[in-house]
Amino acid sequence: MATARRHVDSERLKVAEEAADELREALHGVGVTLPSLRVDLVSYAGETADPPLVELGRCTPQTARRLAEVLARVDRGSEEDGPRGDR
Repeated sequence: MATARRHVDSERLKVAEEAADELREALHGVGVTLPSLRVDLVSYAGETADPPLVELGRCTPQTARRLAEVLARVDRGSEEDGPRGDR
């Protein structure tokens, strides 16, 4: 039983780590670095089958503005493509 529990826990952690890595790479590609981006270990310790949360953390005002700029540019591009729908 303990082995099965460890397997479930490692899968939960893997899902969150992969998501954090994908986000880190995508942000890096547009020149944004969130230095505190990581898996939230407190949510990993909880008694749930859900994956732990990905903590975006803190950043400088300059980084926040850069992220807002990139998101606004993406949003403007999607408006040119037509209705937003459910993204």
